[in-house]
Amino acid sequence: MTLAIFDLDNTLIAGDSDHSWGEFLVSKQLVDAVEYRRQNDLFYQAYKDGSLDIHAYQRFALSPLARFTATELAELHQEFMTICIEPLMLVKAQTLLQHHRDNGDYLLIITATNSFITHPIAKHLGVDDILATDPQVIDGRYTGEIIGTPCFQGGKVTRLNEWLASEGHSLDGSYFYSDSYNDLPLLEQVTHPVAVDPDERLRQTAETRNWPIISLRD
Repeated sequence: MTLAIFDLDNTLIAGDSDHSWGEFLVSKQLVDAVEYRRQNDLFYQAYKDGSLDIHAYQRFALSPLARFTATELAELHQEFMTICIEPLMLVKAQTLLQHHRDNGDYLLIITATNSFITHPIAKHLGVDDILATDPQVIDGRYTGEIIGTPCFQGGKVTRLNEWLASEGHSLDGSYFYSDSYNDLPLLEQVTHPVAVDPDERLRQTAETRNWPIISLRD
């Protein structure tokens, strides 16, 4: 089966689920509104600039999860999906996913955003599997730390190679769709790199290398 790999944030959805989760916590008054929003915005800008400290960011993003039980988090995430994520869904993204399904391809999301936030989104999108940054869980509760290699920049290549070895897939004929220059290491590994509503640096790279540039926005 040919692999069709997709970034999630600002690629398959019209926004950043990680940043949106932070805004959701602020709206629910579950974090200090002024300070949390300030740090959330700073980290998001660092991501867009390509200078994000992924470990520092994940500690920031995951620390609120440690305060809640699994049941409480599931309820919060269900509300988050309805209020914040469903409005970001893109008709053209669904069409693209269906195109690859119809071709018999294997659909894989690979995202830097943690698995707590992204696994329900991947299920909603109906993909076959997802690789995300994995939070540490001890005795059923999040600790605020991550385990393994964060799924970010070159870490996406590392995590994908581990997955390929365990699952028996290959990158022969593969596709990878992304909006972000942060994903250049993985875009360079696949047979068919595709820039989707790209940031300026990725757009310039795609134009230089004659990679397809598409839009999934309405």
